[in-house]
Amino acid sequence: MYRVVVNDEEQYSIWPVDRENAAGWHDAGMTGSKDDCLAHIREVWQDMRPRGLREGNSGIR
Repeated sequence: MYRVVVNDEEQYSIWPVDRENAAGWHDAGMTGSKDDCLAHIREVWQDMRPRGLREGNSGIR
């Protein structure tokens, strides 16, 4: 079983439910099979750019 996790830049990943989340990642509210979690990510993560880049805060000029 896996859970969907998200970081502060609103990037998504999956993580085994029996392991503590990696530093900087928190639960996104979805738990299930690997395929179910990946399908959920495909549905909700439409713009894969980090939040800072989407909002124009990347520092790149």
